[in-house]
Amino acid sequence: MSGGSFSFFNTRSRWAILAPVALIVLTVVSTAFYADHQQRLIVRDDSRRMVQERLDLIRTRLQGQINANIRLVQGLVAVISAEPDLDQKRFAALSQSLLGQGTPLRTIEAAPNFITSFVYPQTEAQSALGAQIFTTNERSILERKLKDQGRTVIRGPRPFASGGSGLSVILPVRTVSETGEPVFWGAVVGTIDLARLYDQSGLMDFDLPISIAISRAQESGRSSIIYGDTRVLEQYPVHMALDLGSDRWSIAAIPVEGWDAADSPSLVFRIIVTLLASAAIAGCLWVALLMRDRQRHYAALHVREEELSALSNRLGLALEASRIGVWEYEVNTGEIKWDQRMYEMYGMSPEQPVNDENWLTFIHPDDRAPVREKMRLALRTQMAQQAQFRVSCPHGSYRHLRSFGTAYTNPRGETSILGVSWDVTEDVALHEELLMARNRAEQQNEALDAARRRMEYNALHDALTGLPNRRYLDQYLTELSTDPEANQLAILHIDLDRFKEINDTLGHGAGDAMLRHTAVELRENVRGEDFVARIGGDEFVIVCLDAIADDQYLEMGQRLIGAINQPTLYAGQECRVGASVGVAVRADATISPQDLLINADIALYEAKRLGRNRVERYSDHLKTRNLIIKRTGDAILKSLADDDFTAYYQPQFDAHTLEINGVEALARWMHPERGIQPPAAFLDIAENLNVVAQIDARVLDHALLQLSRWRAADLGIERVSVNISAQRLFDENLISRLEQLDLIPGSVSFELLESISFDDTSHAVAASIERLRKLGIAIEIDDFGTGYASILSLLKLSPSRLKIDRELVGPVVDNPAQRRLIASIVDIARTFGIGIVAEGVETMEHVAILRDLGCHTLQGYALARPMDAQSLIEFAKQHRVKQDEMLLMRA
Repeated sequence: MSGGSFSFFNTRSRWAILAPVALIVLTVVSTAFYADHQQRLIVRDDSRRMVQERLDLIRTRLQGQINANIRLVQGLVAVISAEPDLDQKRFAALSQSLLGQGTPLRTIEAAPNFITSFVYPQTEAQSALGAQIFTTNERSILERKLKDQGRTVIRGPRPFASGGSGLSVILPVRTVSETGEPVFWGAVVGTIDLARLYDQSGLMDFDLPISIAISRAQESGRSSIIYGDTRVLEQYPVHMALDLGSDRWSIAAIPVEGWDAADSPSLVFRIIVTLLASAAIAGCLWVALLMRDRQRHYAALHVREEELSALSNRLGLALEASRIGVWEYEVNTGEIKWDQRMYEMYGMSPEQPVNDENWLTFIHPDDRAPVREKMRLALRTQMAQQAQFRVSCPHGSYRHLRSFGTAYTNPRGETSILGVSWDVTEDVALHEELLMARNRAEQQNEALDAARRRMEYNALHDALTGLPNRRYLDQYLTELSTDPEANQLAILHIDLDRFKEINDTLGHGAGDAMLRHTAVELRENVRGEDFVARIGGDEFVIVCLDAIADDQYLEMGQRLIGAINQPTLYAGQECRVGASVGVAVRADATISPQDLLINADIALYEAKRLGRNRVERYSDHLKTRNLIIKRTGDAILKSLADDDFTAYYQPQFDAHTLEINGVEALARWMHPERGIQPPAAFLDIAENLNVVAQIDARVLDHALLQLSRWRAADLGIERVSVNISAQRLFDENLISRLEQLDLIPGSVSFELLESISFDDTSHAVAASIERLRKLGIAIEIDDFGTGYASILSLLKLSPSRLKIDRELVGPVVDNPAQRRLIASIVDIARTFGIGIVAEGVETMEHVAILRDLGCHTLQGYALARPMDAQSLIEFAKQHRVKQDEMLLMRA
């Protein structure tokens, strides 16, 4: 029974020892797994934070580089919008300024209507000239994005012929037509070298601790890889968006070794936890065995002490290798225990005492309160706490430490905080460097935004006067078109009078001063809510939104004219300009602001036609008249293309023998509906269209052809006169055309209006006339006596004949004073050896009087009317027969 009792008590004693040991072992193992799990979470958070910080830096650089290049190309787009007719030289100069800024831009192309017409540099993109910028498959989608939606298109990557690859950034270009409507011009294509872009963005850094993949969304909704490995997207990466205006990319990253390696706690930490757990378990077993039989296990105790010493050495080696310091703070005594690595991190000697009183003095003053609060929180919650702080080093610098500690109570009821610390100075420095890089990138982006705002302001304002320009006006009128409250609207179109004279006489500096003066006066004499713009040259527009009476707008126009007429001093000389104003008021809400501007322009044209320096209001009558002028102008241009302008011919007669001694070629318009039209029906409109020189050229060609026919028919007509306008007189094409002809000297005469010989331009006129004389062309002055030619200008021009205007010829029958005037003109011409032609001879009485006054040649309805070429031939033949009969009768 005693043996059974011993066995029973022995069993109870064994369970009394083993039960607490098992509980402690379970607790230690659970704590180890909990610590491992917590460390895994910490490592994962640190890894993800590292990836996010690195990726954010690269994304910022990459996005800044791409957007910066897009903004550079947008600057070129703004210039092309203002200069749609630029040539390759201008384009190359603009592109060179962009490529010379160290950007990844490799080539720039300009494609009007999506056909590449300009490239830079030409050696890189010569093969693209004349080609469509889109393939057949992508044309409809991408052209709609550019042309209809105004979006920027990014294509690529695409390989270069010389190696490497790049992205094509395509921006739409819009210009403004002559009618003020926006017109799609084409596109500008900038090619970004990806290798240079990646290098400048930091993607090519071989020390980069993360793997990166860049993708972009396609129309189908799927993503295509632009850079990196597809496997990065399959491992739950950190995603960030690249905002590129109308296009969005996605950039993703994972650690180089993957999340599994990054999430795993360090081997050293697991060894430490394992060793600590093993030490705790071993200690428990050792205590259990000691309690069971101390005497029996003295030898085993010695072995255990040796094992514990070895374990301690290994733990020390592990802590040394990981550079982690261990510390313990005893709350009751205030004593702080450090290991060797803690002293090294603080830069202190182990002989220096460390306690609760002096420990905080080593910490940066700003970090002391947070560290003290973390310790109190650990004691209060009995949970692990983490803190990061700075400690002062003996040489004056600061070192960043991260500490992890937890509170515990020993069996004696004494509370302590046990923790570890490690140096994170390099991590903090790297983090600060990343923050600084991001701040620099943000500053660069702000500078680019400021530059963009300046460019937008300059694109919408006139540099000389600071007023809104035509582009701004068009945008403003477009906004008013969609504003339901802008029903009452009036537009004043202002054009300066005598502005060209000031420019020509005093120079462009004076002209600029007058434009600035006008801008100031307009601002000061309109209401604050009125919109004032300079739309080009010497033209200004005022848009008024308030509803006032029509006569008040007219008064406003008169007030503006008076203000503009105020003199301005320039270089000590008083300058003064006038102004003509056209006013259009919207009486019907269906009239668009753009149409209202056209109406104001029509009213301005009427004001200038009626004498300038006045205000005219638009009316339906003006609209109808302007419509007729426009239709006539369109018909003139079409007739020029269809060769509907021809020549009629009026014979000129010898005043004494009445034989034909020449022919004047007169312009006629063979109108497809109204028939033959004289110059009075089209000449003024043709002058406004600047096509008088073309009509003169057609008449000259017809006259030269008919002159050869007259000679072949032996009609005795050896001279033809052709009217030449001032613009035709200075036309180099005229000289080139005449140089190719073998003209008989004196067979062709050019009739110049008397106004062409104005003294201010006599030098240029004389030079042109001298070139014509060398080609055998005779010079005549037409409409003499009604202009303002001086005797001096006649001497300089030395014409062969003067043609007295019909207004002087008509009254000679009944007006002796008029006969004396013509006699004086004949005497002056005879003095200089100049022949006299009298036109407008309506009766035979005119013939007799003019012959007696000394005129050499007569021209008028009394002798012959203008006729077509075939009729002239028949007339000349019949006239020769009559002349021969008269000679026979006299004989």
